[in-house]
Amino acid sequence: MSILAEHGQTLLILACIFGVFMAWGIGANDVANAMGTSVGSRALTIKQAIFIAMIFEFLGAYLAGGEVTSTIRKGIIDPALMADSPELLVFGMMSALLAAGTWLLIASVLGWPVSTTHTIVGAIVGFAAVGISVDAVAWDKVGNIVASWVVSPLMAGAISFFLFRSVQRLILNTENPFANAKRYIPVYMFAVGFLMAMVTMLKGLKHVLKDTGISFSFGQSALIAAVFGLLVMAFGLWMLRNIKDEGNEDSRFASVEKIFAVLMVFTACSMAFAHGSNDVANAVGPLAAVYGVISTGAVTAKTTMPSWILLLGGLGIVVGLATYGWKVIATIGKKITELTPSRGFAAELGASATVVLASATGLPISTTHTLVGAVLGVGLARGIGAINLRVIGTIFTSWIITLPAGAGLAILFFFFFKGLFS
Repeated sequence: MSILAEHGQTLLILACIFGVFMAWGIGANDVANAMGTSVGSRALTIKQAIFIAMIFEFLGAYLAGGEVTSTIRKGIIDPALMADSPELLVFGMMSALLAAGTWLLIASVLGWPVSTTHTIVGAIVGFAAVGISVDAVAWDKVGNIVASWVVSPLMAGAISFFLFRSVQRLILNTENPFANAKRYIPVYMFAVGFLMAMVTMLKGLKHVLKDTGISFSFGQSALIAAVFGLLVMAFGLWMLRNIKDEGNEDSRFASVEKIFAVLMVFTACSMAFAHGSNDVANAVGPLAAVYGVISTGAVTAKTTMPSWILLLGGLGIVVGLATYGWKVIATIGKKITELTPSRGFAAELGASATVVLASATGLPISTTHTLVGAVLGVGLARGIGAINLRVIGTIFTSWIITLPAGAGLAILFFFFFKGLFS
């Protein structure tokens, strides 16, 4: 206990620095999931994408990042084993943040889209298993996360494949693609609005509403999302009035893509908000655990989240995106397969649908894996030759080494902090 009494303030300041570093990594690496398809399809420029993401990622992180969020509460480790020496949890969470931030920095420099969720989980598992006890880790939880590596890209890829096939069949491969675009795209607009609202209701707003005593069932959330979908469809129909068919075949396809480009701006905003609200927990969860232990002097299963911690997380994400986000955006948006607004729309809607289905069933998934799978699905809909297999191989390799990389770094940092402060 004397360690916390003597070094508590220093440890909290270090944890805040590491938390911001980890949030920077989320901004530099993970935000590409929301923006990569919009940039790759040329619906948005890199500058526009970064501007939109800075606003909506920050709003998502700060407004819907969660009042009570704690990595311990997710059940990855058993806090009871550290009740007699709470400083071990502080060292461990600090190590996890620094290890995850370091790995995300390396991955971002290389342009690899890795999972921040898996990085932080790997780091926490590493310090807990080696530094405390193998029994401290909930291995079934880790098993679920490993299973999600396979499930989420396959699910998103399949949905995006069939979505783009439907776009080809109903619109692009018809005698009059522009007229069919006018007929069917409002239905897609409804689907975009519905799914984006569902992502926000299920992933983001539940934490904000926890404090108010208001809660929505899955059915009520679906009803609200349907109303939102109708509003988006109405707004979309109003915007479609201004897009005219130019007459010849090339410009007719250009007019169709303009309609999809309008959709992409909306999907980018909503995806960024949902991502900020969901993934900021990867940075602020461990920081909240450190704050809880230092402020109470004991290991508690629940950690109340002060708003300044969410603010730090939101700022870290924004700075990471603004300074280094372009590199991973380029990998997702341009290097896997060539994207147009219609293809990018199918990928983003497929990824959103996967997030919604996973939220409804409680399946732990990674937004990175989901979106890469979705882009891959759209590429496959055009034939295997449309995919850059070398880039895919590099991405898959980076996914496999993420958990051990996070774990190894966390173990090194854990023993360093333990030796430094004990």
